[in-house]
Amino acid sequence: MRTIFVIVLCAAALGGVGCTTYVSDLDRAQQHFQTNQHERALALFRVLEPDMDSFDHADRARYAYLRGMNNYRLSGHNDDASSDDSASPTEMDKAFRAHARYWIGLARALEQQKPGSLRPEWKAKANSALRDLNQDVFGVGVFVDDEDSVAFGGGGAQETSNSDSEEDAE
Repeated sequence: MRTIFVIVLCAAALGGVGCTTYVSDLDRAQQHFQTNQHERALALFRVLEPDMDSFDHADRARYAYLRGMNNYRLSGHNDDASSDDSASPTEMDKAFRAHARYWIGLARALEQQKPGSLRPEWKAKANSALRDLNQDVFGVGVFVDDEDSVAFGGGGAQETSNSDSEEDAE
């Protein structure tokens, strides 16, 4: 009887340690991302991906955002550098951009499910990155919908159509 109690107690303790390990790995990946060690961060993100369901909702959103922005930076995007349109993207850059679009879109969806899952500055960066990444898929001039960016916290414009009010006035 006592051995069953000890086994159950050990299993419960190890179960809690497992989740803590995933969160600590995510914290390390975030630290690598913030120090521009993107290859190391990507390695941790890839290891953590099968265990995403172990995270709570906010950590899932954080994982998706960080993984997407990490891929975005690996694709050659640099927040500080001016864009050089003369350089054509490599196949690797295109793959990173496609993955970045997926993960940032997932982070955005998780934020819409439970507002407050992402930091406000991350929401703004995610909107900007999605605007850029969507151009690869849909072409130049396609942006995140104003309605969607308001729901995501991007502060998009909520303007009524002036053409409707001008037609009514005539």
